[in-house]
Amino acid sequence: MGKLILVRHGKSIWNMENIFTGWTDVDLAPQGIEEAKIAGEIIIDHSVKIDICFSSYLKRAIKTASIIMETADIMHIDFIKSWKLNERNYGAWQGRNKDEVRSEVGEDLFWKVRRGYSDAAPALSLNDKRYPKFDYKYQSLNSSDLPVTESLKDTKQRAVQYYFETIVPQLVNGKTVLVSAHGNSIRALMTEILNIPATEISKVEVQTGVLNIYDFDSTMILKDHYKLEQKVELVM
Repeated sequence: MGKLILVRHGKSIWNMENIFTGWTDVDLAPQGIEEAKIAGEIIIDHSVKIDICFSSYLKRAIKTASIIMETADIMHIDFIKSWKLNERNYGAWQGRNKDEVRSEVGEDLFWKVRRGYSDAAPALSLNDKRYPKFDYKYQSLNSSDLPVTESLKDTKQRAVQYYFETIVPQLVNGKTVLVSAHGNSIRALMTEILNIPATEISKVEVQTGVLNIYDFDSTMILKDHYKLEQKVELVM
């Protein structure tokens, strides 16, 4: 039986500052580092044996995976990175405060882009330094693969393609797979795995540092899904 573990990276510096991040390669905040350590401890506590790990090209996802693997003492496993698991590209909104953008464009458009399926933020110009062609990480990609902005639909297309091409074969072989990625790339995978319609995507929330578990049989039929997260004890 294959087991898939989806984890959104720990809180980043820009998460803490309420800034649209997208493909901007910002680092984890101290709280995000702690979230990753806790996820690793949970893996140990539940005796989860991970066989292979995947992440995006962005350091906040890479570091989250690395901290989880180090904490869980599984640094030896294969670790594969792909840009197709990157966060959604937020175009011209990247690097801008979310509240300022909302005030500027209005509630309706803001939430259509933020939580809708087909709407995208304004595109970057091809000369904008935020355009991925100016980042050495993407130099090997064709320009047609480099987004100037993305809707969730666009993000889902690339993330789900990678899932079926690269991750599913591992699950079919009975492997336990850890994927460290981002709020929108994970939402995209969740909606595919759980067959959630586009009209319901706005209701899908992905918390940082929480392990989302999906158990499949040998024919990739989903048998169970649940979360593993730190329990908070209430002091009476």
